[in-house]
Amino acid sequence: MDSSEPAIVYDLEDSVARVRLDRPGKLNAFTFAMIDALRVAIETAATDERAVAIVVTGTGRAFSAGLDASDLARSAEGGPIDTPGSPQPGELPALFGYLLRVEKPVIAAVNGVAAGGGFVLAMMCDLRFASPEASFTTVFSRRGLIAEHGTSWLLPRLIGTSRALDLLWSSRRIDAAEAFRVGLVDRLVPGEQLLDEASRYVRELAANVSRRSLAVVKAQVYEGLSWSLEEACRDADRCMREALAHADAKEGTASFLERRPPRFARWKGDQT
Repeated sequence: MDSSEPAIVYDLEDSVARVRLDRPGKLNAFTFAMIDALRVAIETAATDERAVAIVVTGTGRAFSAGLDASDLARSAEGGPIDTPGSPQPGELPALFGYLLRVEKPVIAAVNGVAAGGGFVLAMMCDLRFASPEASFTTVFSRRGLIAEHGTSWLLPRLIGTSRALDLLWSSRRIDAAEAFRVGLVDRLVPGEQLLDEASRYVRELAANVSRRSLAVVKAQVYEGLSWSLEEACRDADRCMREALAHADAKEGTASFLERRPPRFARWKGDQT
């Protein structure tokens, strides 16, 4: 990797934090250092109260081709190793698993191939917007590996059991149209409009939605995946009581009655 060029580019425009994988000559394949830099960028956005949501995309013709071949070889030769991208204590032992606990929406704008670790990154994001040039492949079985990084748990919940087994068993590449049809992709957008469309979605959230509501609902959805219906309902009841006591509920009602856009407070990421 050319050290003169940053592997991760971060910028903030209005309410949109954008994180770009920027190693196009290597199809944005991850080095261990790049995985670490990606996390730093995500954490920067997560704690910046100006950012309502985070958009992750790639430079060039790939989203990410996965782990760089040289680092993959090091892992295979030496077995499990402690890398800069390793989970911190108490976190999910899965690559990019921390994204599920980021208290802001994280949107993947998939502009090209998403393979292996790139597939995992897209899967761990909350929404996936994709251009027609995008494609997806899990890769693992073709490398003699298994369903890594929580894919055996999360992928069936996104697209169903049999479809997940198909993609995990065969490691076949699916195009953006099939990914949209099976539910892996949420928006199919012309390539030249991809980043603008993802950014527009974030700006609509910023204009109309409580930042606190976004954070609480995200936590409800992911935590609720392992709960019973009764547990989910009881937790929703607790969350609603807290929401009604928060200033955002008063502002939401006032803006509706006064027929004006809401003026919700910025989000500091601590559910206060």
